[in-house]
Amino acid sequence: MDLATIVGIILAFVGVFVGMIMKGVSPSALVVPAAILIIFVGTFGAVGIASPGRNLKNVPKMFGVIFGNKKHTTNEEAIEQLIKFAEIARREGLLALEKLTNEIQDTFLKRGVIMINDGVSAEFIEEALLEDIYATEERHAANAQVFTQAGTYAPTLGVLGAVVGLIAALGHIDDIELLGHAIAAAFVATVFGIFTGYVLWHPFANKLKQKSKIEMETRYLIIKGLVAMQNGENPRILKEKLLSYLSVGERNKMSSGGGGE
Repeated sequence: MDLATIVGIILAFVGVFVGMIMKGVSPSALVVPAAILIIFVGTFGAVGIASPGRNLKNVPKMFGVIFGNKKHTTNEEAIEQLIKFAEIARREGLLALEKLTNEIQDTFLKRGVIMINDGVSAEFIEEALLEDIYATEERHAANAQVFTQAGTYAPTLGVLGAVVGLIAALGHIDDIELLGHAIAAAFVATVFGIFTGYVLWHPFANKLKQKSKIEMETRYLIIKGLVAMQNGENPRILKEKLLSYLSVGERNKMSSGGGGE
């Protein structure tokens, strides 16, 4: 599980609802079925209108990415593997990498190593893998857009719910006590709309974008390493180039180890 997501949601709920109670608002005041219907069903309906079906089918998987902690190759792991492969290729030739393909867990790296084994040029490897990255980024952006749209529509529907509630409240203008309750209930939709839009849907979209960015950064690093390997670059020089993808602390930690001839 992604603890940052879980803890963040818990803190958001605690901050908002405990603060609401401290302000003297009873949690029961939020139990307004009409407001819940307008915000949640209305938001899902609007997203369904705005998004292609293939993106909506990916929503369960996207929740898995948001709340899950799927293992991806880190920059450090990618550098270690690339340097290892470069050293083997320098000693035994590029064809020696073929015996290592079954050990590679990262499908992107594995694809590049297979192309090296097949004798594909460095230019073609770079072009093919960059196209892979661009296509993946497009898919990830389209998936994140579903939550961005939900975050945009929910607050607006909250305003709509408040207007509808006020229209209903004005029907009780002769009863001041009933009018007060009706006005309070009218703004519950706005609370739900703003809360879900800016505490859930927009942050979910940003989480997807950030996870995608981290994954793509590693893929760009892998491309640089594979191209250099195909061009016969010295492993030590390659390592120095790849270390630029790391923070200073990570770089110093890796530099203190071995690697390269």
